[in-house]
Amino acid sequence: MNTTQLLSKFFKPNVSTNIASQTTLAIVRAVLGIMMIHNGMDKLADIEGFAQAYVAYLGLPFPIFLSYVAAFTELIGAPLVMVGLFTRPAALGLFSTMCVAMYHHIKVAGLSLPYLELSAIYAASFLYFAINGPGLFSFDALIANGIDTSALSAKAKKVMRLDKTSKGSGVIEKSEVSVK
Repeated sequence: MNTTQLLSKFFKPNVSTNIASQTTLAIVRAVLGIMMIHNGMDKLADIEGFAQAYVAYLGLPFPIFLSYVAAFTELIGAPLVMVGLFTRPAALGLFSTMCVAMYHHIKVAGLSLPYLELSAIYAASFLYFAINGPGLFSFDALIANGIDTSALSAKAKKVMRLDKTSKGSGVIEKSEVSVK
């Protein structure tokens, strides 16, 4: 496998060409991204408090450093997921952060669903995007198409409005007009 094919596989989304499905994926990415940016900003607002209450509590080394890693993973990864750029690695980083959050909640409250539910929903959502990519309405899909024009199906290109025949020029050709 050459470099071009490897890169196009990295960026290529693994989803259906249903427009409603693609729109829903874009909305979910946007909502997840906005909420996760908020979480990252909360961490930075009191990094020492977060480090003591969460990271040091788990017994992890370098609590301040790891707190900054978590905050910046959320502040950088979330916008990337939102726009669908480098989605798989960004979502993987966010998934990892949510797994640590879930571990913290389990250590504090056991298997209490009210404590676990939000981080579990985030983790499951980011795992989905880490595996399947962002969908067709994303920069990753545009990059995959730019690297290898055969990476996306003709139907996918039509959904993304990349297919030259799907863009109307407004000019009616003779073959399109039927004469009775």
